Amino acid sequence: MLKSLVTIAVLGGSAAAACAQSGVTTYGVLDAGVVGEGGCGKGCTTRVGSGIASTSRIGIHGSEAIGQTTSAIFGVETEMRLDTGRAAGRERQGSENRGDDRLEHQAWVGLAGEFGALTIGRQYNLQYLALTDVADPFKGGTAGSATNLIGGPRRTDNSVQYYKTFPNGFSGGVSWAARDLDTSAAGRAWGMTVGLSAGPLTVRAAHRNQNAVRVNLNSKTSNDTNSKNSILAANLRLGWGTAYAAYSISRGLASSPLFNPDNPYGAGIAGTPSTRSRDVLFGFAVPIDHSVTLLTSYIRKNDRDLANQDANQMAIGASYALSRRTDFYAAYSHIRNRNGAGYTVGNASAPGSGNKAFNIGMRHAF
Repeated sequence: MLKSLVTIAVLGGSAAAACAQSGVTTYGVLDAGVVGEGGCGKGCTTRVGSGIASTSRIGIHGSEAIGQTTSAIFGVETEMRLDTGRAAGRERQGSENRGDDRLEHQAWVGLAGEFGALTIGRQYNLQYLALTDVADPFKGGTAGSATNLIGGPRRTDNSVQYYKTFPNGFSGGVSWAARDLDTSAAGRAWGMTVGLSAGPLTVRAAHRNQNAVRVNLNSKTSNDTNSKNSILAANLRLGWGTAYAAYSISRGLASSPLFNPDNPYGAGIAGTPSTRSRDVLFGFAVPIDHSVTLLTSYIRKNDRDLANQDANQMAIGASYALSRRTDFYAAYSHIRNRNGAGYTVGNASAPGSGNKAFNIGMRHAF
């Protein structure tokens, strides 16, 4: 129900069918609740939050047939905050914040048909989609989000993506991106993914490589870093529920959830971003009845740096579906940081301030 817009884009045909009459469809997610945190370095708070399980957003996507088997497709979406009524823009925190008023989510245009889908613009990373769509029972939201410990940036500007699904269940895609006003190799990124859906089993592998991320320090000097994130993700639908698993390899300063391009060495007094780690995730989603689903996951982050700043995250949660579009949710997560690691429990819209958090809220999709 709450799959990313990219999923609609890469399937192409489903977008065309949804937009056959008017060519444009408006959609969105409204999500708000209460966030309580613990283990904060500067004092914890209990507050009303927006976009906890899924970022609150409004978007449009559409399609126009330009041939018997080809359609032009597009999508634009922007985040809003239900707690303040403002657009995300300057309020946004974390690794994607640049202090401007740009759209926080996606903006792309492309072509789709029997050949697959080719899109260009600001889009989700293929590695992030493998993690949240396939391996994470919390789907990248609430306190249980796997992105608290695994992976780097969620989206990439100036990106070109190609994706295709095949009738036999195989799928594959590639991506490439360049930095604004940068004609050198600095800041360029590329990625690839392959997947298989066979009956109850879904498996996807993805890799993202960002070369020499240009980081400005004090607006006078610069520092080049690298990021390489690889993941093998899987889920298996069983009679009693769904089992999830992932194995991730991350290398480079910018490959860590702690990395902030606006302040790369100020990720936290208690910890700095890992430059080499091996991460393992196991999780389950167990429906109790047609309305209630229980969620749990465990993540082990094995830091390979000399500091050996490992971290473990244990999360539990539940959702209660009022309808296909509306649900209540609750989640609790605790990260055990070791040797001075500084990982925090965030959610779909905020990085969090402490090593544990509790969420309770409501979400509606339209």
